[in-house]
Amino acid sequence: MKRNMSDIDRVARVVLAALFAYLYFGGIITGTLGIVLVVLGAVFLLTAVIAFCPLYVPFKFSTYKK
Repeated sequence: MKRNMSDIDRVARVVLAALFAYLYFGGIITGTLGIVLVVLGAVFLLTAVIAFCPLYVPFKFSTYKK
């Protein structure tokens, strides 16, 4: 996997993942929507850690500048 995410993109995903976790575990958003946000947050966190977003590939999009 070739890196296709910039550091700003990665930080934004980590912040969103933390926000989603806070909303769910803080009891602000519950039920199905809460679970969807937690799963989406987990995906954001995973893609931020590996600096690769598979959804960018079909569109030949990259925020990473060499």
